[in-house]
Amino acid sequence: MLSLLEHMYHELGLVEEFNINPIVLKRWLLCVQENYRNNPFHNFRHCFCVSQMMYGMIHLCKLWERMATEDLGILLTAAVCHDLDHPGYNNTYQINARTELAIRYNDISPLENHHCAVAFQILSNPDTNIFANVDKDTFKRIRAGITMLILATDMARHAEIMESFKEKLSSGFNDRNKDHLDTLKMVLIKCCDISNEVRPMEVSEPWVDCLLEEYFNQSDREKMEGLPVAPFMDRDKVTKPTAQIGFIKFVLIPMFETVAKVFTQIDEVMVQPLKTAKDRYEEMKSVEEAQKQATISRRLDRKSSKGVTNMAATASKSNSHTQTDNCTSSSSPPPPPQSTTLTPVAL
Repeated sequence: MLSLLEHMYHELGLVEEFNINPIVLKRWLLCVQENYRNNPFHNFRHCFCVSQMMYGMIHLCKLWERMATEDLGILLTAAVCHDLDHPGYNNTYQINARTELAIRYNDISPLENHHCAVAFQILSNPDTNIFANVDKDTFKRIRAGITMLILATDMARHAEIMESFKEKLSSGFNDRNKDHLDTLKMVLIKCCDISNEVRPMEVSEPWVDCLLEEYFNQSDREKMEGLPVAPFMDRDKVTKPTAQIGFIKFVLIPMFETVAKVFTQIDEVMVQPLKTAKDRYEEMKSVEEAQKQATISRRLDRKSSKGVTNMAATASKSNSHTQTDNCTSSSSPPPPPQSTTLTPVAL
């Protein structure tokens, strides 16, 4: 993964654009890898997947025709750094548990702010600063751009960012307008961050298992600490298909369809696979519900069968007692007549 990320920086011309020392690039990537935790989902493999998707979208959409190489570097670097030092518990937990991160960032996107801080802590070391050779103004733009994109990955801002993007599309998208271009870049990193379902099923489905494992770890902890638990993270309430159907239908497909209005090639390559994934999970849900109903029916049948058997046994036992009583009654001699004592009456 490290060598592939390194290749992306070379192939996109970023090493040349930012005059990056190749040895520093290697050190930086190693340091980034070391600062991703071993979470089920938010780990270095997720970082690589998001970065690879960004690299793919840059080529698919020919973004170099719409933005400068500097912007491409900001997009890719933000993707690489977007979940640095993720603790495996989301913003809701951070805020409800009043963690150090929530206190430090005043409950405002605590994780995303932390990812940015760690990214620039790494870049503050000359040995791992891939932007060491750019001038101050360029670094200022790079820092502002990376920060903007990482903060945009907070899903609490999803509606806000998408609404802004749709407004710009309806008024006529202009990629020479900085505000329009910044919004597009925010939407692109959002697409890459949650793009697993665009990939083939054999790649995407294991990631769902990883995400659910991380969710369940959090909800278990929330229950132990007496904190609110989101239904979509509760192992007693959510299943794989139910978790994915709504997310694909109401978040992923609308977002990618909106981006496809700017880049039509996205429809075939990304939107259609998402629709296929939704259909697959709906089929999976139907199968699970049918199996569940069959299990319930078998249990009811067993109960019913057991009840009939018990009733038959009870009836048989009752009939046996009746026959015994009848036999006893017919074979016993009649009781002797009672003697009557006559009391003399005085006349």
